[in-house]
Amino acid sequence: MLTNIPNLSFIALDLETATLERRTICEIGLAFVKDSQVIDTKSWLVRPEHNEYDWFNISIHGITPEMTKHSPSFKQVWKEVGPLLENQIVVAHNTGFDMYALRDAFDYDDMPYPHFQYYCSYRAARYTVPDAYSYSLPLICRHLGIPFDKHHRAGVDAEGCARVFLEALHRGGVSSLEEFQNKYEFKCGEFGDNLFRPQLSIRKYSTKPSKEYVGDPSKFDEGSYFYGKAVCFTGKCEYGTRDQLLQKIADIGGTPVKGVTKDTNILVVGQQDYRVVGEAGLSSKQQKAIALKDSGVDIEIMSEAEFLNMI
Repeated sequence: MLTNIPNLSFIALDLETATLERRTICEIGLAFVKDSQVIDTKSWLVRPEHNEYDWFNISIHGITPEMTKHSPSFKQVWKEVGPLLENQIVVAHNTGFDMYALRDAFDYDDMPYPHFQYYCSYRAARYTVPDAYSYSLPLICRHLGIPFDKHHRAGVDAEGCARVFLEALHRGGVSSLEEFQNKYEFKCGEFGDNLFRPQLSIRKYSTKPSKEYVGDPSKFDEGSYFYGKAVCFTGKCEYGTRDQLLQKIADIGGTPVKGVTKDTNILVVGQQDYRVVGEAGLSSKQQKAIALKDSGVDIEIMSEAEFLNMI
């Protein structure tokens, strides 16, 4: 793997969960990077509370109650995993999910927080691979020519995350993680004694507050991927009406918008009605977003599934 930081070492982490509750971790995967080379991967099945699963989660990762009925609990597994991560650099693909899931699990089980700094490979790819149309792990791996198989099993996803992060650092042309933060205007996340700090963008977005969807400032989440960004939806969304999802963006601290312009940061694509969009399957919003991206505008297009995983 080419890199400008040949002595870089870190651990990539991936979590799978049993239900929509983020704390219900059912698998942990780690990929170990030493001197900018992936040297090993490990994974642990975890028995969630009462060994209960949602069908939606099973459909994503294929882990079932039968597979984890004899597995140790998160608290037991963390006795082995925690020391491996202590005082290390940790990377996850979408820290807005994985690190919040860890925090929720620690809080629920009344466990002390570990000590490590962390980075998001999803955001790293967004910074350095502007020509990609999707940054979901399997698609950004394909775009970068990184071999990838069995998405949503934790060990495989952790290794894919590690390789994406290494490629992002190479493309960023930086010689240290500190330089990477400064160049792309963000501050890495951190766990510590009674401390959970999400990865935060220092970049300011020039979006105007929505008059129709007003969020509660006390609920704003600066660690959310959607914080401060103008977000638009197209198509039918399966997990909420358009109004409900736009309001959710406002409550996080983003800017909900109903149309695609050069100031739109993210377009979320739900199920399309082919009677409306035709055989091409693209709504007018999608067509406009693609045209803007092709012209160099920094707009991201994501599926509803990606949105739900990151919200």
